[in-house]
Amino acid sequence: MVPRRGRRRRAWCRHRHHLACNEQVYFAQSGREVYCKHGGYIIERSHEPYEFSYNERADLWVMKVEASALGGRIRAPDRFCGMQFNAHGGISGLFVDMLHHIPQRFEAMSEEAREAVGLQLVDLLALSIHSDDRTLTSGTSSVRAAHLSRVEHFVRANFHRRELDPDLAARCCGISVRYLHELFRDTERTFGQWVRDLRIEAVKADLRAKGTKLSIAEICFRRGFGDVAHFSRLFKQQVGYSPGEYRRQSVLP
Repeated sequence: MVPRRGRRRRAWCRHRHHLACNEQVYFAQSGREVYCKHGGYIIERSHEPYEFSYNERADLWVMKVEASALGGRIRAPDRFCGMQFNAHGGISGLFVDMLHHIPQRFEAMSEEAREAVGLQLVDLLALSIHSDDRTLTSGTSSVRAAHLSRVEHFVRANFHRRELDPDLAARCCGISVRYLHELFRDTERTFGQWVRDLRIEAVKADLRAKGTKLSIAEICFRRGFGDVAHFSRLFKQQVGYSPGEYRRQSVLP
């Protein structure tokens, strides 16, 4: 993670922290235009064209995040592309502070430490986005979004439970099952698909973890899957490798 200088950089997500001066930078993508002020960051899609410019020399901090990694933590992260987020104070400030310190420590870190720090950065980014009020209101009414956010928080805290299903989520969140399904019609996945994808991403992180002594069956059960054979077939269908193959690939130099 190093500071970059220039007019254009390519990455799925970029967090541009304008450090050198108080000039704002201009960014436009997918019909959205924004002037990012000093102390902010922008999320972008690398596979789509964009415009980016500034009047004075600027230091740009760039962080590349896989869509699946961010999508496992935030529902439909594409809705936040082209938006400016304030990086002053709170969890956003912690995210930026950590981002700034990594280049100084990177060479001294082991591969295991680098991976752990990278995961923490993505977690902090997700928390930073969640802390923004627009997370509740973007793309739908504030009431529906508030219900959906409550469901999301419940699922993320409980997706290890095998009994997690629409009935349990709806009951614990104080809504009907029918309304729960209506909420997820506004997204690109059903409730069941979203829970499955969350679990798969958690399993991938477990399999990549250095030094873990957990067997694949233990990981399967602790992430809410009830049948190892079914889990293995689903994992290979989603990831392209069996769980064992994925674990071996992850430890290759």
